[in-house]
Amino acid sequence: MKLINLDHVAIAVSDLDEAIAEYRRQYDVEPLYREVVEEQGVEEAMIPVGGSFVQLLQPLSAATPVGRFLAKSGPGLHHVAYAVASIEDALDHLKREGVRLIDETPRIGGRGARIAFVHPKELAGTLIELVETHE
Repeated sequence: MKLINLDHVAIAVSDLDEAIAEYRRQYDVEPLYREVVEEQGVEEAMIPVGGSFVQLLQPLSAATPVGRFLAKSGPGLHHVAYAVASIEDALDHLKREGVRLIDETPRIGGRGARIAFVHPKELAGTLIELVETHE
């Protein structure tokens, strides 16, 4: 398995419109994508930065993973996502290495990407997302 690129850094926010407005005001940037991802329980905006993104995540309800994160930790860094060529190969490699996974099989995330999460206890308390995009 090889990490291809930093796909995105995800930031949990309580008000997506307000967060977008602040990024626009402070950094003169616009989201390239904005969508509701029901399966993940979020509305997200992807702001391009070089070859990567800043992903702003607003939970659809307090009962979602991002909603629980906000209640516990407040707004801020939620996870780091790495692009991989093959999500199946990446997951197979991590399983062989004994790495604890949140997702044993890929699921669909924003942008129609195939994603999987690695448990934060595996690497410095950081939630890691693996992303295989079709772009």
